[in-house]
Amino acid sequence: MARTAAALKPITEVWEWQMFGRCRDRSGAQFFHPDDDLGRISRRLREAAAKRLCHSCPVREQCATHALTVGEEYGVWGGFSETERAMLREVGWRDAVDQRRLADVNKLERRIERTRAQLALAKQRAAEAKAEAAPVDTGVRPGDAIDTHGAGAGADTGTADHAGP
Repeated sequence: MARTAAALKPITEVWEWQMFGRCRDRSGAQFFHPDDDLGRISRRLREAAAKRLCHSCPVREQCATHALTVGEEYGVWGGFSETERAMLREVGWRDAVDQRRLADVNKLERRIERTRAQLALAKQRAAEAKAEAAPVDTGVRPGDAIDTHGAGAGADTGTADHAGP
């Protein structure tokens, strides 16, 4: 059965929220890193500026829901960076959707902070475990003579270097 042109009309209600975004008249460079921007500091500053704008945006929930639903990989959407959205996809986000079928961005922000804290703790524990498993420096170097009979320095080994009484 062939589709008619009428059946292919865009559903403006689905995209209408974009007309009200605070990012609407902004440069895309604020939300998407330029190809030549390889610096971590400039990226963090750009993301922070974009997130500040997103936090007061009237359609932040719709934007975040869209980005998470379709798997937007690049840029800041709904106040969440690429890394944060990847983290949310990994730990789960769909249970943070409200009755309106929109992401509860406050709940998602708390989830990100909790996940970051858990990752930091796991990293710290791994470093501690690695430090505990590291070989202990005994001070003995290859080629050093080792007393295998348990006599330490200054111990009487039963041999005399001098004549007895």
